[in-house]
Amino acid sequence: MITAIQEILKICDRHADRLRWAVSQLQCHAPFDEHGLSRLTDTEIAVLDQFSVRFGKLQDAMGAKLFPAVLELTKEPGELKAFIDKLNRLEKIGAIPSADDWLLLREVRNTFAHDYPDDPELKAEIINKALDLTASLIDVLDSVKRFVQPYL
Repeated sequence: MITAIQEILKICDRHADRLRWAVSQLQCHAPFDEHGLSRLTDTEIAVLDQFSVRFGKLQDAMGAKLFPAVLELTKEPGELKAFIDKLNRLEKIGAIPSADDWLLLREVRNTFAHDYPDDPELKAEIINKALDLTASLIDVLDSVKRFVQPYL
């Protein structure tokens, strides 16, 4: 189990590192607006795509793999089938700061995953929201890493 969680953490760290890099490349354009989006070069659009993909992949890896592995590692009692129950338990044991904050991150990720080519203003708003929440997403990962450290 310890080896498995270490591998999951490596994957999450890789996504987080690439997400940080993409954010650093996009900061000079933030906050985005509909006009700014239309002026991006192909390379800048590729970086924006990288940001979108890594934001989603980090969340997916944490939600689908890391969170269940933490619950298994800590031998939390009871069968938690619903994802919200898992989040609430992770918050209760101190592995994540807030289940509600994770749900907000997830909502933004789901919105962010959709392309809105006919509404550049909405697209810019979603990108800005995701950029603003990136630090929170990485903070959740860091929180989980601190929490599991004594178990490793």
